[in-house]
Amino acid sequence: MKTIHTGLDGIVGSLVVLEGAKDAFFDEMAVITLPDGSNRNARVVEIRGDKAVLQVFEGAAGLSRANTVTEFTGKPMELALSPGIIGRTFDGMGRPADGLGEIYPTVRRNINGSAINPVERIYPEKYIHTGFSAIDALSTLIRGQKLPIFSGSGMKHNELASGIVRQASAGGEAFTVVFAAMGVKNDVAEYFRRSFAQGSVASGVTMLLI
Repeated sequence: MKTIHTGLDGIVGSLVVLEGAKDAFFDEMAVITLPDGSNRNARVVEIRGDKAVLQVFEGAAGLSRANTVTEFTGKPMELALSPGIIGRTFDGMGRPADGLGEIYPTVRRNINGSAINPVERIYPEKYIHTGFSAIDALSTLIRGQKLPIFSGSGMKHNELASGIVRQASAGGEAFTVVFAAMGVKNDVAEYFRRSFAQGSVASGVTMLLI
């Protein structure tokens, strides 16, 4: 159910506080409208009684405690899905970031997913060959599995990530790679785009640059 609140009870960094948000729920999305008519997206990150704390994705700079209008959408964050997302690049909100036009979804899915029942899970047996022996032998990647890469400054994490995408194979079966890069600068994002294009795999990669 959509609810609307006028004004804010607190602003701390990129977080805003709303009192009296009785119907808000954790992870619910909201649209914040500024006095100039522009909108920002936010998500509920904490609930305490009738108090809701929201993270503003575009930052809280310029928000007014008196004249800001917050509309709760009644839904968690969802991602538009269709075969058309393959080979495309999106921002952290799932909006096209490659200038190739909008996506017309066949379905929208909650990004939080559903709880997995390990008893009913299909046994993982489709091996993804990455070409990196440390991964293939010691931390084997299975089709449908996530592979997070955490690294420190100065280490070759970009080369590793792009190499995995370029070299990944599944015994001749076609598959799609979903590549998500968080907090990368424009030059790093361009490196990944160029690397995938040169490796002739860009058409099978869906990129999310967050």
